Amino acid sequence: MEFKYYMPVKIFFGEKCIEKNGSGFSMPGKKAFIVTGKSSAEKNGSLNDVKKTLNSINIPFVHYNRIEPNPSVEDVRAASVFMKESGADFIIGIGGGSPLDAAKAIAILAVNDIDDDTLFGGIYRNRPLPVIAIPTTAGTGSEVTPYSILAFKKISNKKSVGCDAIFPYAAFLDPLYTATLSAATTINTAVDALSHAIEGYLSARGTEVIKPYAMESIRIIGRCIPELKNSAIRNEVRENLLYASMLAGIVIAHTGTTVLHAMGYPLTYHRDIDHGRANGLLMYHYLKFIEPSTEKVKHIVDAAGMKNTDEFGETIDRLLGEKETISESEITGFTRTAMTSKNIAYTSPRPGEKDIRRIYEDSFRR
Repeated sequence: MEFKYYMPVKIFFGEKCIEKNGSGFSMPGKKAFIVTGKSSAEKNGSLNDVKKTLNSINIPFVHYNRIEPNPSVEDVRAASVFMKESGADFIIGIGGGSPLDAAKAIAILAVNDIDDDTLFGGIYRNRPLPVIAIPTTAGTGSEVTPYSILAFKKISNKKSVGCDAIFPYAAFLDPLYTATLSAATTINTAVDALSHAIEGYLSARGTEVIKPYAMESIRIIGRCIPELKNSAIRNEVRENLLYASMLAGIVIAHTGTTVLHAMGYPLTYHRDIDHGRANGLLMYHYLKFIEPSTEKVKHIVDAAGMKNTDEFGETIDRLLGEKETISESEITGFTRTAMTSKNIAYTSPRPGEKDIRRIYEDSFRR
């Protein structure tokens, strides 16, 4: 047996974890740059809790709330200029994957004057600034990964920055912050976490030390699925979903994702389909492609509490509701884009262009 394992993030999990562990904010630096979306961090109470804690330990801060969904390279460059001018020396990202991923990229650009190719290269002269991550959705697992996913106009797609130096210094996970999420967002983010766990388990880079994390995440999400359509999701379910998302984040921190993410990115970039939903729309036929070559798909289906892969697919379809339509020309373009992704190499068996096209076609066939 041979493997590598590295997880440097200090994790604080539970209700009111910020209030109970405020000293964790005093270690990274002397002035904080808070990165959020436009208003969700105010609505769910996370921003107020952070400000209250920083005030209590005499850490000054500035708040930047201009992060858009699916942030672009241009967005994080603009934010990094603002940060440099602020004099802050560490970053607090609050929100879903977009603010957390943006915070990591800002941490790089605030201390490195580099072009886009170098940004995505993952090797920097100056170590990125420390990041504290506070997720307010249960899906991306970005609080425990060394990745920042950005929209990149040069390739008309999303692209990943990967570097161990952007693992967050600490993560505070309070399930109460997810209570204001809509049912649709709760479903989409849960499916995103599920895709992370599934892809990590199936990845060619999966190791024995990571597989138990993936299986536990899948089991937890599987138990939560019957409640995801409820208009009022119980706090216990939200806590379980946040925990499962974190586990799945730990998985992909070590395995990366596979062709499923590579195929989902164009749907998000070009059609503005939520990232988790995009993965979910493709998930069943992705598993059907993998299934003949490995017993691992059966392990996944069993862990999710389903009888077979068909039941799994039907369940995901019911969760996601009516599918979008994509044209033949879009399928052709999306297939070519997916074929350029490095994630293809982590997929076993490795799909060819015809395989990817078929997954798109079968996934969106009426």
